[in-house]
Formats: sequence, structure tokens, C-alpha cells
Amino acid sequence: MKKIVTFGVFDYFHLGHLRLFKQCRDYGDYLIVAVQNGEYIKRYKPDAQVLYSTEERVEILQSIREIDEVYVFDICDRNALNRIDFDILALGEDHVGSRFDGMIEWCEEHGKHVVRLKRTKGISSRFLKTKLEL
Repeated sequence: MKKIVTFGVFDYFHLGHLRLFKQCRDYGDYLIVAVQNGEYIKRYKPDAQVLYSTEERVEILQSIREIDEVYVFDICDRNALNRIDFDILALGEDHVGSRFDGMIEWCEEHGKHVVRLKRTKGISSRFLKTKLEL
């Protein structure tokens, strides 16, 4: 059984998130979705607009049949990867920068596979936030 993990905030849940999970299923048999802790977000980004609490986002994610396990993390980094049992790391095409480079290096060092998944065009949490601020 291949375990695949993907990371995100998953606030303002939308079709793009669901399609991400379905894409993950093309690579693995068991999907772990790591959701960022809202308290951590607020501590380091006090102006962040987080609609749902961590518990509410976990509840939403746990109700989706494509997801087998939900894991709460503070920061998406090597330490978070080290605490999760997985075979494949799924990153979105927007997951770029030194933090993600470090995660890719960790995967290479530990024999994990990395896949890049496409975004759903025309939808994002940022887009939804903008639309809601009429």
C-alpha cells in the first residue's frame, strides 16, 4: 500500500481542494491530509483571515471519502515530514521556495517520492476571499 501525503490550510474549502485529493489518489492508495494548525497561523500571521478553526477544518476533511487520515501540523517542513508515515509527498505547483526545497531534499534523503499536482484553474482560497469581500 502506497501512502501519499499533502499539506495545506484547507480553509474556505472548494472544488480545487477536492480535485487535489482526487489527483493524490492517482498516486497512492492511502491519503493523508496534513492541515495547518490555526493557532500557529494566528501566532505568526496575526492578520490572516482564517474562517474555520482547526477542529472545524479537520471535521470537514474527515468527512471526505478520498481522505483516509487527517494530521494537524504547525509548519510544513522536514520535522513535519519526519512525524508522518508516508511514501509519496504531493506538492501543488505553487509550493515553491526554500521551505519546500528542504522538504524535497528530505524526501530524497529518505527514499520518498515527490509528485507535483496541478491547480484547478480559476479557483483558490484567495479568489474566494476576494469575492466574499464585496
